[in-house]
Amino acid sequence: MSMMEEALASATDTKVCVVGPGSADGSAAMFRDLFPTAGKVLVVEDPRTKSVAGDNVVSRLKASGVEVSEYVMNPDGSDFHATYAKVEEVREAIRGERVTGNGERVMGNGERVVVPVAVGSGTINDLVKRASDELGLRYMVVGTAASMDGYTSYGAAITKDGMKQTLSCRAPLGCIVDSAVAASAPREMTASGYADLIAKIPAGADWMLADAIGSEAIHPLAWRLVQEPLRAAISNPSGCASGDEREVRKLCEGLVMSGFAMQAMGSSRPASGTEHQVSHYWDMEDLSFGGRPVSHGFKVGIGTLFSTKTLEFLLRHDLSTLDVDKAVASWPTTFDALKATFPAVYGDRPAHIRRAEDEMAKKYTTPDKIREELSTFKRVWPELSERIRAQIMPFDEVRENLRLAGAPYEPEQIGVTRAKFRDTCRGIPYMRNRYFGLDLVTRLGLLDELLDDLFGPGGIWFPMPPESALTSSPSQTCK
Repeated sequence: MSMMEEALASATDTKVCVVGPGSADGSAAMFRDLFPTAGKVLVVEDPRTKSVAGDNVVSRLKASGVEVSEYVMNPDGSDFHATYAKVEEVREAIRGERVTGNGERVMGNGERVVVPVAVGSGTINDLVKRASDELGLRYMVVGTAASMDGYTSYGAAITKDGMKQTLSCRAPLGCIVDSAVAASAPREMTASGYADLIAKIPAGADWMLADAIGSEAIHPLAWRLVQEPLRAAISNPSGCASGDEREVRKLCEGLVMSGFAMQAMGSSRPASGTEHQVSHYWDMEDLSFGGRPVSHGFKVGIGTLFSTKTLEFLLRHDLSTLDVDKAVASWPTTFDALKATFPAVYGDRPAHIRRAEDEMAKKYTTPDKIREELSTFKRVWPELSERIRAQIMPFDEVRENLRLAGAPYEPEQIGVTRAKFRDTCRGIPYMRNRYFGLDLVTRLGLLDELLDDLFGPGGIWFPMPPESALTSSPSQTCK
């Protein structure tokens, strides 16, 4: 059984997935197999994705005898983002295509079933995914760029109520990623996907730490789906940047497998570690640069550098000789005591404080439990540290690969000063009810030491240049 067959066999939502050059040519055949009684198709696209793949998909669907309508997002070509207002726009567009008729399959009110087909990348896929799910419909996606791992993942990253959230919804029933189309996508889109995929290396080490203390056990299949194709998929960043179809195809396959791993586990754990918390933190702050929002992959890429450094910092400490009593003594004795520290951490940012309070109400660990966790790490560290050392990629190699892929490799390249970066790194331990390497650093009482190591004299992000030193970054077109 191939890895794709294994992924599909374990998937809760997706039944068919094809990645390869020219695979969009098979969109009509896939559609007819998956939706044999569909009354109508609504292809959702934007002006660019319409030209590179949408017109082809529509033509083939019509030639196969399917009734097709098109909905072009922002037909003037202006930017748009995955906001809940756009979900509502897509949802109403789908509703508007439900015409009465004598289709083989009808809704209870006599309306024929409309099947949405998303043609695009992260933004369009997430909008159609959520809108379809709200209407109780399944959908299909034809991916046009190797820009993120969300094609086959459950959930959609949507900005709602002023905050980016992962809203629950089913993954597509069918997925096509045409690697030839993806290879011709704007370079920054491939760079964003590369950064999102290289993040799975330190994320895997974070998962090892969580597994060691029984916080989240490693799911063997989900682990394999992400980690086995990972090294090959990121092995040639220059080839990805130059649009080499074979290298972009491997990148697409790695990203798709990451989505399948999330389906298999019903969680983002296989694909998300400390680096994603950096990205989510900046989501809360609507991070933009040059007047445009910074792409998910670019934020994650900078977060990956911090996550890698955090793990290297831990590996410099021999936890087998840890003074557990000393570490426990520095931990807040109650949740209220921990909560009292948040104003000093977050300052005048009430939304951050509320988020930290909500997450830590579930995550707070008593000193007795901290003692148990640290005693476990002390016992298993000789073996665990070697596994982590074998898992991660050296910091300098990660940074060079990001550079070669065309992704940002310094925080200033996405509009983040080093002072802001340090502030972010101090705040993220309390922003998610999930165990990461940074949690171990914090529970060891070493967070200040880590930050001084990175941002103080001699650190990789020292000195801290003024805001005028912010440098231009690649375009943030990631639809």
